[in-house]
Amino acid sequence: MKTIDHIPTSKIQRATKLVSTGAKVGVNYLKYYGDKITKTEAEALEVLNKNNAEDIYNSLKQLKGSALKVAQMLSMEKNILPTAYVEKFSLSQFSVPPLSAPLVLKTFKTNLGKLPSQIYDSFNLESVNAASIGQVHEAEKDGKKLAVKIQYPGVANSIASDLALVKPIAIKMFNIRGKDSDKYFKEVEHKLIEETNYILEVEQSKFIAESCNHIPNLKFPNYYEDLSSERIITMDWMHGEHLSEFTAYNSDEQKAQKLGQALWDFYMYQMHILKKVHADPHPGNFLVSENGELIVLDFGCIKTVPESFYKPYFELAKKENINNPEVFKAKMFELEILRDDDTKEELEFFSSMFFDMLSLFTQPFHSETFDFSDTKFFKSISEMGQRYSKSTELKQMNGNRGSKHFIYINRTFFGLYNLMFDLKAKDIKINNFKTLT
Repeated sequence: MKTIDHIPTSKIQRATKLVSTGAKVGVNYLKYYGDKITKTEAEALEVLNKNNAEDIYNSLKQLKGSALKVAQMLSMEKNILPTAYVEKFSLSQFSVPPLSAPLVLKTFKTNLGKLPSQIYDSFNLESVNAASIGQVHEAEKDGKKLAVKIQYPGVANSIASDLALVKPIAIKMFNIRGKDSDKYFKEVEHKLIEETNYILEVEQSKFIAESCNHIPNLKFPNYYEDLSSERIITMDWMHGEHLSEFTAYNSDEQKAQKLGQALWDFYMYQMHILKKVHADPHPGNFLVSENGELIVLDFGCIKTVPESFYKPYFELAKKENINNPEVFKAKMFELEILRDDDTKEELEFFSSMFFDMLSLFTQPFHSETFDFSDTKFFKSISEMGQRYSKSTELKQMNGNRGSKHFIYINRTFFGLYNLMFDLKAKDIKINNFKTLT
């Protein structure tokens, strides 16, 4: 794969790159209008989405950082974006051009004051994995094989300006209005800033690993603080294949159930016991070992779940509360889904919409065990998402609703459900985490 020798770091450089991408998107729309003359609307739209996704992704992968991270987050929203965007943006999880060797050496010299050869017994200057915020290299020291994660230059300093450029697109996509809509962007900005603090990531990694190492069939790497800094992390090299590679061929239901139970227990234990959760559940952050154990990586994005949000959120996961109009309405206000300034039409529309969504999405919590290989369940979720994404009534209403905590908690559950479905995990014990306390 071609390497990158330079990453635009100044506001002007990054803005110029995005503006040039916008020009390409404009040309794609001109082609689209021409295609509608010779093609059907569906065919022309498919070509438009494919071309736009290609141009936008090619720009973001050169910028890296928070702009690419937002693309990664959106790739998990399979019910919102057209397939072309999901497929292209999902590459940002573990397949983007890496830094060149000279830039890697410069990063080490800047952050640790030494070259890799002065720190490790051996160090491979060629990256084995490059993602949105950093890339991973293979190293060895004192007979141990290590993974060394290096953060891209300028990423931490460009978060605010990158989000300012992405904000108009997000506002249009999610129909966000109102003076307090900034709370959502501030939440994303805060978490992205945390993700660029590798000292914090090492602390979080050690905390989650120590708290969850008793959960069966889970493995975590060790982290080495003396070989890490704010922009570099050194950890054990973990042998395994990416979860997406495993699920692509696996037909062993017993293995799938074992991994699925471990994954589910891991998330439920974090959510209900620790009240802190690994909020980046995409396949690139999980490996499957030779022994069929789940290896968990990358604890840069840890979301703390405040009690004021946790309690009403999970009370609305109970079937009896969803079906109790008074309790349902009270919790909807508590979670800021319904607002005091809503019109009568908005109150009725969003009450009905979230009743439908919660009745479906919380089904796994309504029984002792659940079959995450159930295609009907996931097809229903997809169809509901498509229905509301095309709703003209919804587009006319203020999409600015819900606590800021929904952004990462919902992202966690959508990601978790997708991983469980990819595994085709059956007979998952929903409350098994209670036996692990």
